[in-house]
Amino acid sequence: MTNASLFDRATAVTPGGVNSGTRGLADPKVWARAEGAYLYDADGTRYLDYHAAFGPIILGHNHPAVNAAVAQAMTQVDLTGVGTTELEILLAEKVVEHVPSAEKALIFGSGTEATYLAQRLARAVTGRVKLVKFQGCFHGWHDYLLMNINSAPDKIGQQDPASAGMLPEAIENTIVLPFNDREALETELKSQGDDIAAVILEPIPHNIGCVMPRPDFVQTLRSLCDQHGIILIFDEVITGFRHGLGGYQEKLGILPDLTTMAKAIANGYPCAVLAGRNDLMMRFSSAGGDVFVGGTYNGHPVATAAALATIAELEDGTVHERIFRLGDKVRRGMQEIADRLDIDMTVAGYGSVFVPYFMSGTITRYADLLRNNTEADTMFRSEMCKRGILMPPLAMKRNHISGAHRDADIDRTLNVAEDVLKEMSRNHGLR
Repeated sequence: MTNASLFDRATAVTPGGVNSGTRGLADPKVWARAEGAYLYDADGTRYLDYHAAFGPIILGHNHPAVNAAVAQAMTQVDLTGVGTTELEILLAEKVVEHVPSAEKALIFGSGTEATYLAQRLARAVTGRVKLVKFQGCFHGWHDYLLMNINSAPDKIGQQDPASAGMLPEAIENTIVLPFNDREALETELKSQGDDIAAVILEPIPHNIGCVMPRPDFVQTLRSLCDQHGIILIFDEVITGFRHGLGGYQEKLGILPDLTTMAKAIANGYPCAVLAGRNDLMMRFSSAGGDVFVGGTYNGHPVATAAALATIAELEDGTVHERIFRLGDKVRRGMQEIADRLDIDMTVAGYGSVFVPYFMSGTITRYADLLRNNTEADTMFRSEMCKRGILMPPLAMKRNHISGAHRDADIDRTLNVAEDVLKEMSRNHGLR
């Protein structure tokens, strides 16, 4: 079967042929196999993968140690419905050991579940209803935070729900502020601080690529939350584990009250964690508290075994050291190519993440990214894919390096990128 014939079957039974609104491709792919740094489609074409399923693949596809742990778990226990397993206990212990703000942890299946429960807990603890998020940050698909992500210019500074069917009350009770803007933060919390239950942010807004936080902004945020009794939530669904076992909070030296983590925690298996202060976490119904928490698949043996195996592979630091080095290499190399070709590009990123923005100038918040040449950005990604380098097909989306990538892969990526950029410059007047 080919990509085309299989995708025809998919569209006959699945809306759009894909099971998520962000999985569509202009040239549809049906994936047949994954191994290490590579994906293979139904036509037999091999792709060097920087998409990494939006980030979970940190060790490489079908990592032997992770798969072995999953296979072993499947022979011991499946789904129990009551009680717990040793795997769940071990994973919570590892989270508490490595994540600075974690005193207790609950295990879920997705990051959306974790952020949903975090905001519910914050509202219960504070008795307040308003939430604060930042323009450009994504915290899952539930009504309470699905707003102001990749907003059009005329939507910045106002509420911009990302879906039809969202509750008006949820939209009205979500305040959106510009990232890295300390003055706007101080003004809003001074006027409405006593009505705000929680402030949630991605420490690095990776859903718009890679915009680095200003230390003074995050320090002010922590101080203001303390001052007004607001729960500070770090959404480390992307940054946690990919940027270090302690999450990006360890790099910042700032402790949130609650932390959500997922994606790279289990190298592609569905696992997420909500962790935080003991006094907050003990409000959950699992501990006899008044904040309901449930989920048939929470702490599933397959997911917990995968997470434990992934953490074990990361604990000696060699994987992070290598992927950070390769990240530096690809960022420097791509920037050098663009500069040499006199192409307007800023290659941003951190650690194992790299993002070629087609723009120049300072990038500190979402509004700065309105200068990005979206047409050139998406064309570059498409042309890279045609040459066997799989990048996320949407403009400004981040690329991920895994432990399976090698120097030769980076060298090939840079060579292909130079060919693509030369062609774009020649045929489309790219500057």
